[in-house]
Amino acid sequence: MKVKAVSGFSKKSKAEKVTWIVHHFLNDNPKLKAILEQYWNPDPTVQKLHDDFTENTLTNFYLPFGIAPNFLINGDLLAVPMVIEESSVVAAASNAAKFWMDRGGFQAEVISTEKNGQVHINFKGTPESLIRYFEAIKPKLLERIDPIQKNMKKRGGGLKELVLIDGTKKLDGYYQLHASFETLDAMGANFINSCLEQIAQAFENEAIDHEVFQKEGIFPEVVMSILSNYVPECLVKAWVECPVDALANNGMDGQAFAENFLRAVEIAKIEPRRAVTHNKGIMNGIDAVVLATGNDFRAVEAGIHAYASRNGSYSSLTEASIQNDLFTFKIEIPMALGTVGGLTSLHPLVQVAHAILQNPNAMELMKITAVVGLAQNFAALRSLITTGIQKGHMKMHLMNILNQLQASESEKQKTIQHFKDRVISHSQVVKFIETLRN
Repeated sequence: MKVKAVSGFSKKSKAEKVTWIVHHFLNDNPKLKAILEQYWNPDPTVQKLHDDFTENTLTNFYLPFGIAPNFLINGDLLAVPMVIEESSVVAAASNAAKFWMDRGGFQAEVISTEKNGQVHINFKGTPESLIRYFEAIKPKLLERIDPIQKNMKKRGGGLKELVLIDGTKKLDGYYQLHASFETLDAMGANFINSCLEQIAQAFENEAIDHEVFQKEGIFPEVVMSILSNYVPECLVKAWVECPVDALANNGMDGQAFAENFLRAVEIAKIEPRRAVTHNKGIMNGIDAVVLATGNDFRAVEAGIHAYASRNGSYSSLTEASIQNDLFTFKIEIPMALGTVGGLTSLHPLVQVAHAILQNPNAMELMKITAVVGLAQNFAALRSLITTGIQKGHMKMHLMNILNQLQASESEKQKTIQHFKDRVISHSQVVKFIETLRN
């Protein structure tokens, strides 16, 4: 069936949207329609809240809300909410937390909290004229955003600095107004973008009548104004350390473990193909906490991966060292998080997540999230240099395989027992289930 373009789709009710999709793209399949409707929240008020989170909502897409307990961070014991579909991630974080709880726990520290955005400008005139104009107009630009940042400034935040940057060596005629902000417990995207748009508008409008440009007949043009998700001045670090001997595990003495661990990190430092997977494991933990706490994991991902490439080659986000028989493992990453505004005050489960974390402020949440990323990386490297990654991963994945095979509870228990000391693979599980059923 050839589908025609639809108009006014966003104005349809959720039920009408589902009916349209099922008719035009799902061959009026009643089973698929029932699945979409099955995940509606039975409470209309709750469902309306979820419907309003995005555009053209059909249903709710569930992800597990899990907990990784036993995180000792700066002396405080926390249970950390994690939203992720991969069970081995939560298990790994929990194992790493328990391992380090007996060795002094995790330490974390926020280095800086500055965020930024830019007004991007085209200008083909002389640089000196643009510099003169910026210096003259700057007070008006700052005055223009006073109403927007009034409340933010009362709390100690707001615009910190506004500078003109000449980017013509990289791109002909390109300049930018680089703005630095402090947004406190808010991630601050809407605040920053509102300020930048006002600055951009004033910068372009005032230029029309300014003498410096009228003489040349060349005026600056604003291309766009937008915050940056690359926040290398909004940094947090986390670390663990213990005597080398205390690292003995899985039949490996502490010295051998530490040396192999260090080598694994060094490989991720110099080999981008390994570094990508290495850092992906870190983001398994970070993204899960960012999602659970109602923050923007896409922004965090983009900024952190850019930071991993800051020296010209994609590299490990973590570092390890051995000095005077002391093993140290650490991470330093940029991360703009918020604990007020957006989903943090709208999504009921996000509110629960913040309550579980004892209602941290933005800086405390940065530290918690960095710690989970470090723990995730420790757990992955620990597996890689000892038992191998698949042993633990496939044990956690076993239940997914059994659910795919629609195994009964009896079949699940027998399969789990059978593979307790055996290598797990999808084909072997299928074979065992078929044996049971025959």
